[in-house]
Amino acid sequence: METGTLISLAVYFLAMLGIGLYAYRTSTSDVSGYMLGGRKLGPGVTALSAGASDMSGWMLMGLPGAFFVAGFSEVWIAIGLLAGAYLNYLIVAPRLRTYTHVAKDSITLPDYFENRFNDTSRALRLVSAVVIIVFFTLYTAAGVYAGGTLFQNAFGLNYEVGLFLTAGVVVAYTLFGGFLAVSITDFVQGCIMFIALVLVPITAYMILGGSGPVMAEIQAMEQPMLDPWHGATFLGVISLLAWGLGYFGQPHIIVRFMAIRSIKDFKVARRIGMTWMTVALIGAMLTGIMGSVYMVTQTGSLGPAAYLDDAGQLADPETIFIVLSQILFNPLIGGFLLAAILAAIMSTISSQLLVTSSSLTKDFYLAFFRRNASDKEQVMVGRISVFIVALAAIGLSLNPSQNLLSQVGNAWAGFGAAFGPLIVFSLYWKRMTYAGALSGMVVGAGTVLFWIYAPITIAGDTLGSYVYEIVPGVIFSALAIYIVSKLTQPPAASIQHDFEKMERRLETDME
Repeated sequence: METGTLISLAVYFLAMLGIGLYAYRTSTSDVSGYMLGGRKLGPGVTALSAGASDMSGWMLMGLPGAFFVAGFSEVWIAIGLLAGAYLNYLIVAPRLRTYTHVAKDSITLPDYFENRFNDTSRALRLVSAVVIIVFFTLYTAAGVYAGGTLFQNAFGLNYEVGLFLTAGVVVAYTLFGGFLAVSITDFVQGCIMFIALVLVPITAYMILGGSGPVMAEIQAMEQPMLDPWHGATFLGVISLLAWGLGYFGQPHIIVRFMAIRSIKDFKVARRIGMTWMTVALIGAMLTGIMGSVYMVTQTGSLGPAAYLDDAGQLADPETIFIVLSQILFNPLIGGFLLAAILAAIMSTISSQLLVTSSSLTKDFYLAFFRRNASDKEQVMVGRISVFIVALAAIGLSLNPSQNLLSQVGNAWAGFGAAFGPLIVFSLYWKRMTYAGALSGMVVGAGTVLFWIYAPITIAGDTLGSYVYEIVPGVIFSALAIYIVSKLTQPPAASIQHDFEKMERRLETDME
């Protein structure tokens, strides 16, 4: 490993640990501070924390790789994500911040579901907590695996060493610093990602000679790189756009909305978050396009042989950002750019670890075992839970299976269908019942699982190859909520009164 790269990584790791130490001394004395930052996040931290925990390594590897291969025919997923994130700020954010506060200061989503519907059976809490714990443990395992793979491929270290380095630093600042540490590190990591996704495509563009030579090479390619409709079908475009539907149900993203200090800050947060996301997505797309041109024109400097196949071409399109960062920059800046990938991976791992540990603490330990546990005890259990979930994730990632990775790839759809319609209905519809809520969650998750695993094919192709599973999942979940709520007795007067109280509080907060 180059000295400059090593210095960049060391500075990055020390910065993350320093933030964890600061947060440990600032906001971990009570359970609300440890798990939700005391609901005191500013708009900038809220916005970049939500964005960084959302995108993960996909932003710097998956999306550039897709555009490297297919060009702008992949633009629909970016449009869907932008639309979904924007609507999430408008539709979910203000109401969820107010409603979770009024509903007995709910700290987790299962906490909110139980309090919103006055569920004495605790079925809503239990089912939603199980969904969060299972899927996020798999998600975390995939993140740890990605970190180990990055160290192995980019830094030349042993996979297990990289795995433990990634997990160790994340666990350290998450375990001690809690939500505030996760949010501030996400903010810093989001800034690093932003700079990297601006710097790499612009530098490649300049080295390639500017718009004239770049456009000439693009037009000469067999693949129509600038045609968004190339190879597209109606259902294919719908499936890509539908990725945006997942935002309404992602616990690690919307928990940031619960933690902002005031709903008046959402306007600024939305502007910051959407600007960051738009520029970052454009940068990721252009990285893939510029990388594709570079690989055609710069045949004498295609980068490290480890990334090339026998024909001298890029073996894995998802490594194009790594290759460009090593070709175009000196080791010190190249190390910073590789740290951007690590930042993207770690920001998501830390968010998922904290959401999972919060659910284990509040929705299992406190709800079913120690209802009178003190704040100090809950914080301790939360830290132990972070460590346990991290160990489980490390265990899964030591011997990763294709089944594990494919399940994690479908978790976005699972969360979006199970929680998305439930959250939106619960924030807007007073007539919604407990039975409708439970039905919507079960039907949404069940539909996604059926769509993925059912032994049903059409002309030899699986259901998922025709339309992304989140589409039927969200539709059937919403229908289940509406139909079952209409067929069951209206909520008790006290529940409707609580809803009206939340509405009045929202109006007050908005003034």
